[in-house]
Amino acid sequence: MCLILLAHDGHSPRPLVVAANRDEFYARPAHPARYWDGTPQVFGGRDLEAGGTWLAVSTGGRFAALTNYTDFDLPASPAASRGDLTRRFLEGGQSALSYAEALDGTRYQGFNLIVFDGTDLVYASNRTGDLRTLDSGVYGLTNTWLGDEWPKTKRGTAALARIAATADADAVLELMVEESEGYLADGHEIESARRATPAFLRGEEYGTRASTAVIFEDGRIEFVEQLYGPMGAPGGRVAETIRIGASGT
Repeated sequence: MCLILLAHDGHSPRPLVVAANRDEFYARPAHPARYWDGTPQVFGGRDLEAGGTWLAVSTGGRFAALTNYTDFDLPASPAASRGDLTRRFLEGGQSALSYAEALDGTRYQGFNLIVFDGTDLVYASNRTGDLRTLDSGVYGLTNTWLGDEWPKTKRGTAALARIAATADADAVLELMVEESEGYLADGHEIESARRATPAFLRGEEYGTRASTAVIFEDGRIEFVEQLYGPMGAPGGRVAETIRIGASGT
C-alpha cells in the first residue's frame, strides 16, 4: 500500500513538493536512487527485475511516480511493465498531458501515474479512466483512485499542507514514518488495510522499502531517499541536489 503526497503550486517558487513511501517485497531487487547507467539525465531508484522506476526525476526538471492499482477482481494477464510508464516520460520530452493522453492503458495491469513536466502536474489511471491536469493543491494517492480518502492520506495531506512552503527534505521525510503501534504489513487483507494501514509499514517479507522527499525550488531539485530493510530497519540514505538543465553524471 504505497503512499504519495504531493503539494503543487504553479505560482510558487516551489511548484512541487513530494513525500512518498514505496511499499514492496524486500526480496525484489532494486537499485537505490542514483543517476542511471545509459540514461544519465534520470535520477531515482530503479527496479532491477523489470528495469523501470516507481519514482524518479530528470535533469530536465521532470518528475514521475506511480502506484499499482489494487484490483483483485481482475485476472492477471501478460502485460508490459508499469515501471516503463515513468521511465519513458523521464527519458522523453513530451508535455505531461500529451504523454498521458497517448498512453495505451490496456497494455498494463492497474496503475495510477503522476507526471510533472515543470509546469503541469497530470494524473492518469487505466482503471478509473481518469486523466486530468491537477489544479494547485495538496493530493494524496495510495493504491486506489486519486481522492480516495484513506486515513493515512487525510493525515498526510493535512501535514504536508502545513509545511510544504518552507520545510526542508528531512522535515518532509518525517511525515512518512507515521505508523500504528503493533501493525505488521504481512497478512492483512484489503479492507482492514484501508482502515488501519499507517504511512509506514513494517513486515518480515513486505513493508516500506524507501521513503523519498522531492522538492522543486529555484532551478534545482532536492532529492532525499531513506532506505529500509525488514521490520523497518534503517538502511542507506541518498541525498542529491540536481540542477535543472545539467547533464547528469
